[in-house]
Amino acid sequence: MKHVVVQGASRGVGLGLVRACLARGDRVHATCRTPSLASNLQSLKRTYAEQLLIHQLDVTQETTIEQASYAVRAVSPQIHLHINASGLLHHPTVKPERRLEELSAEALLRLFAVNTIGPLLVIKHFLPCFQHHERSVVASLSARVGSIGDNRRGGWYGYRASKAALNQMHRSLAIELSRRAVHTISVTLHPGTVATDLTIPFRKSVPPDKLFSVEKSVELLLGVMDSLTLSDHGGFFDYARKRIEW
Repeated sequence: MKHVVVQGASRGVGLGLVRACLARGDRVHATCRTPSLASNLQSLKRTYAEQLLIHQLDVTQETTIEQASYAVRAVSPQIHLHINASGLLHHPTVKPERRLEELSAEALLRLFAVNTIGPLLVIKHFLPCFQHHERSVVASLSARVGSIGDNRRGGWYGYRASKAALNQMHRSLAIELSRRAVHTISVTLHPGTVATDLTIPFRKSVPPDKLFSVEKSVELLLGVMDSLTLSDHGGFFDYARKRIEW
């Protein structure tokens, strides 16, 4: 049995990862902001009572991250797969900018809090779980639009920048983990364009064969993570295991 943490597990790709990991026999720690309102997770808990543990965690509130890490470590002191799946693209007060006039300091701060700072704070508090002698993977869901080299259309200032910063943080993390958690592989992953609430306003221009179901994206992502070796440490990969330029 592998021990897995999925941060941002109440819906979308995060929920799909929980389902897939439970189905293959892993013990899964699922975190979300409000467990009592996470009906899909609660339903899974009734089916996988022994395998699934649900913890409250808000990536914008570090005290909740610390408390969740203690709860996880009490049950699973060694984690083999940790996935930061939460992310913010749009919200009633946040939307992808098409031009400079649409920039908002408040929206930018919110995007960085959720997409960049939060995932690294989670890894900070869960670090002891990776300091063991078995292979483990620490991954955060990034996005191809966070690639500076691949940016040919502009716009989406906040989302692009927050994901680019996440990639940079993970790159630095990989260097530190090479000294402090030598069997852990740190990567960022592009899940493709997935049919979730995140992408609803932006699907019209996506070809049908490029719009993945949650189940397909999860299958591909788990395949990538299962195949990673230490030579991939610090990389940025897409769902087909192809490296993405920074």
